Amino acid sequence: MTDSASTQTQDVTIEQRGHVLLIGWNRPQKYNALTVDMYYQLAATYGRLQRDDDLRVAVVFAHGKHFTAGLELDGWAETFAKGKMPDLREGDIDPYGLAGEPLTKPVVIAVQGLCFTAGVELLLNSDVRVAATDTRFAQLEVQRGFHACGGATLRLPTEIGWANAQRYLLTGDEWTAKQALDWGLVQSLVEPGQQLDEALRIAERIASAAPLGVKGSLRSSKLMRQTLEKDALERMYADLVPIIRSEDMQEGIASFMERRDANFKGR
Repeated sequence: MTDSASTQTQDVTIEQRGHVLLIGWNRPQKYNALTVDMYYQLAATYGRLQRDDDLRVAVVFAHGKHFTAGLELDGWAETFAKGKMPDLREGDIDPYGLAGEPLTKPVVIAVQGLCFTAGVELLLNSDVRVAATDTRFAQLEVQRGFHACGGATLRLPTEIGWANAQRYLLTGDEWTAKQALDWGLVQSLVEPGQQLDEALRIAERIASAAPLGVKGSLRSSKLMRQTLEKDALERMYADLVPIIRSEDMQEGIASFMERRDANFKGR
C-alpha cells in the first residue's frame, strides 16, 4: 500500500498514512451508534493492524460532531442474549480486548461530543486518549435495563478510582472532559475540532519509536491485565445472561426507542 491510501465501507473509513492506520466511525446521522457490523469491521481492521509489519499504530476517531452515542441496542439484543461478545472471525482482534488474542500494537483514540457506553469501553482498551473539551462521557446501561458489558465494570474502577467509577456506573450520569483529564482517563484535552490532529501527532511520535520496544511494552502490560481480568470477565458474562432475558431489559430498550422514562420492576 502507498504512503497514503484509503478505503471506505458504509460505516467505517480506513486510511493509511505512512506507518499510521486511521480508523473512522462514519455514521454521523445516527450519532455514530455502533452496530454489530461496525464491530466486525473494527475487529477486522485491528486484525490487519496486528499482522501488517508496515503498520505501527492506529488512530481511532469519528466523523461528525459526536464520537458515539453508544450501541444500537435493538441490533445488539440477540447478541447479548448469548452472554458474550460476537464470535470473532479468524484473524480478527476484539477491539474491546475481552476475548481472543490481544492487540500488541498501540491505539490512540480521539473523542468529541457524545462518548457513551461502547465509546467509553473502546477508550478503556486504547493506549493514549485525546478528548475535545466538549466531550460528554457516560455509561448508560443501568438506565437501559442491564449493566456495562464491554469492559467498563472491570477497567473503569482501576482507571479513575473505585468510588468515582461506581458513582457513574450505578447511575448512568454523565461526566465531563475536564473530569476525565483530572482522573487520568484522557491524557490530552484540546479544543473541539483539534482532537484528531493531536491524536495524529502522538501517533506519529509512537510510529517513529523502536517498533519492537513499543510492542514489548504493550505485550507485557496487556498480558498482566488479561490475567487479572480472566475470572471477573467470566463471572460478568454469566451474570449478564439472566439480566438480558429480564423484563427490565425489554422495558429499557422499549423506553429508549419510545423516548420515555423506563419503569423498572426488578424482574
